[in-house]
Amino acid sequence: MDALMESAPKPEVFYAGALGRIRWMMLSVGLALTVTAWLVFGWRAALGFLCGCAVSYVNFQWLKRAVTAMADKIVASGTRQSSKGVVVRFLLRYVLLAIAAYAILTVSPASLHGLLAGLFLPVAAIACEAAYELYVALARGI
Repeated sequence: MDALMESAPKPEVFYAGALGRIRWMMLSVGLALTVTAWLVFGWRAALGFLCGCAVSYVNFQWLKRAVTAMADKIVASGTRQSSKGVVVRFLLRYVLLAIAAYAILTVSPASLHGLLAGLFLPVAAIACEAAYELYVALARGI
């Protein structure tokens, strides 16, 4: 039993890898559901879903980068940072979403449902990560 506990990863190391696992889960789930959407609903819905997944993935990466950069600046300087850049990046994400929705809507209104479904990709990836963390916590005792 002691050997099992020593071989188990430490909780800090395990949880530090959550963002990387979520990123890979987003890619895996996005690809699998795009293929499924193509087979079930056709190529237009699959294209819309793929666009929604791409917007969600880019949004997730930008958000992660912005939070990391802001935290690093605050820790390094010890002062409160300007919120102008944060607001611009926040609004830029919505501009990207609006451009993708407009492009999809003008090309194929039927694909808009796929786009909107693709925007929930981070929710699916985070739910998969939560299930994985629960499994590891129960199975390995982390």
